Amino acid sequence: MEKLERKYGLWTAIAMVVGIVIGSGVFFKADDVLVATDGNLGLAILAWVIGGAIMVISAYTLSLVASKVSKVNGVVDYIEEGYGENAGYYVGWFMTFIYYPTLTGILAWISGLYTAGLFSLDGYATWYIAFGYFVGAFALNYFSPVLSGKFQISATVIKLIPIGLVAVVGGLAGLINGVTIENFKTSASVVSSGGGLATAVLATAFAYEGWIVATSINAELKDAKKTLPKALVIGTLVVVAAYILYYVGLSGIIENQVFVDEGNNAVNIAVEQLFGSFAGTALMIFVIVSCLGTLNGLTLGASRGMYSLGIRGRGPKAKLFSEVSEKTNAPGYSVLAGGVLTFLWTIVWFGNFEGWFNGFMDTSELPIAMLYAIYVAIYIWIMRTFKEGSIFQRFIAPILSLSGSLYIIYAAVQKDMFATFLLITAIILLVGYLSDKFLK
Repeated sequence: MEKLERKYGLWTAIAMVVGIVIGSGVFFKADDVLVATDGNLGLAILAWVIGGAIMVISAYTLSLVASKVSKVNGVVDYIEEGYGENAGYYVGWFMTFIYYPTLTGILAWISGLYTAGLFSLDGYATWYIAFGYFVGAFALNYFSPVLSGKFQISATVIKLIPIGLVAVVGGLAGLINGVTIENFKTSASVVSSGGGLATAVLATAFAYEGWIVATSINAELKDAKKTLPKALVIGTLVVVAAYILYYVGLSGIIENQVFVDEGNNAVNIAVEQLFGSFAGTALMIFVIVSCLGTLNGLTLGASRGMYSLGIRGRGPKAKLFSEVSEKTNAPGYSVLAGGVLTFLWTIVWFGNFEGWFNGFMDTSELPIAMLYAIYVAIYIWIMRTFKEGSIFQRFIAPILSLSGSLYIIYAAVQKDMFATFLLITAIILLVGYLSDKFLK
């Protein structure tokens, strides 16, 4: 059986962490965080700090496991090592059928949203463009995974340009013109209660999410036990610094009320105000490339889902999904399965805007909260078994990480349709059990 080659190095792994995390959430969720804190900029920035701290300590704690365990598909490996093959299988099923496809579909939509905004398109244009991006991302990972890795590095460098310019120029402008100080003094008016600090932190969790996807290619990393831990810690620290500086930069360009009123369009307005129409258009192109870089990284993770199950001999048609193309070194059938699942979950996301459900099923946040519940199990395992580590490594870091995870879960429980999504998750896991039992 052809195996995936160890073709990626440290820079690709760091680029995956930074490139997947930065690129969509900081633009898409920026206004949501401010709304959740009832227009209070100080609380909004605190939410970004708390969310970032949770991400960094979580990444550090999991890096302790990554330095010891390296098989196929990181977090699945860790649960399998700590709790056995069956537990690993169900986590892998969750990642494959819920986590990766939900977020990948939303990233295609976000990329389409900003592209449609750039060309002043309305109606269903966003969805048509999103579909094109979706097909392109999976085609790239199907036919040329090496090119996909190179694109990840390039997109990471490109996406830091708008983040850096808004952070530096906007931050300085805000201090000079007094907008930043005024925004800290005056809260925006919000029609209904935003939900508070916990809800704001949950919104940042989407913006900070994606770093765990880097663990999905541990079987393709050179010297993975050393490379992956470094990538997780370095990458997450870069992300936190970039996000907070960017958010402060935005606060120096537009007033809180404009931010709340304009929603996702606030980023476009801020960039045009800061750099003018032409330069603003150029920077929006960088933002779109940034989103596409995140889409590419998530697609890479989604493409490995069924392969990670099949290579273990688990799930439906395990032998088929574990096949790797000799020509492209890509798990072709697994890529196709990831594409189908992503398309189905994108339809669910579309249904939110069409009023199909009795509420808004926020698949941009709820799967992340459930992933944090899985992290809790890993942290407990670390405290139980990592006896050779220091007190900080064995107890303090896992306890801090566990506390952050519980805070995210607490916020998710308050979300609309949480119970419905939990029921859907349970049904999908049941299908996983039946598939593994009867469809091998």
